[in-house]
Amino acid sequence: MDIKEILSKVDHTLLKQESTWQQIKEICDDGIKYETASVCIPPSFVKQASDYVKGKIPICTVIGFPNGYNTTAVKCAETEDAVANGTDEIDMVINIGWVKEGLYEKVLTEINEVKKSCHGKLLKVIVETCLLTTDEKIKITEIVSESDADFIKTSTGFSTSGATFKDVEIFAKHVSNGTRIKAAGGISSIADAEKFIELGADRLGTSRIVKIVKEK
Repeated sequence: MDIKEILSKVDHTLLKQESTWQQIKEICDDGIKYETASVCIPPSFVKQASDYVKGKIPICTVIGFPNGYNTTAVKCAETEDAVANGTDEIDMVINIGWVKEGLYEKVLTEINEVKKSCHGKLLKVIVETCLLTTDEKIKITEIVSESDADFIKTSTGFSTSGATFKDVEIFAKHVSNGTRIKAAGGISSIADAEKFIELGADRLGTSRIVKIVKEK
């Protein structure tokens, strides 16, 4: 697979708590240079980054991150604020406790409420697969497919593990209604990136792929 094709599916990501504007600016510069799908950054930097890139690359940010247990009202307010600040894409974390309780209607309702707050911007739904059983992964894939969201996403990268090939295979087998797949967390090589794409991922959340290309 051509490296440019892989890069075109990368959400070039920096979400560390200690991130600085200088680091975010570098992420934006690299995203533009290497023509990644977007840059994924903390909400507090969205306005600065949007003004800085001037539409040269989509800005993605995270909502309810990383634990997902904010109230729906808070997630919607976060989303409204991010959109007002210039974000192009939203990656939200579901309420994982609701999944554990089987409260799938509440999960569905929340996703759709956040999508309304996106005002037409892309919505990716982070389900934190490392905390779910196989049955829960299948069910949440069906719920996200039923929702108005655009993507289902494996991981925040802040929990016990990140994306696995098996999880993307489960997503690919059970998604419907045009729902796309994002693999994120721990993608550390070109070979892994290529494998995730072959298994059905349309986006990759990672900082390492661009770093690898820069070092060549």
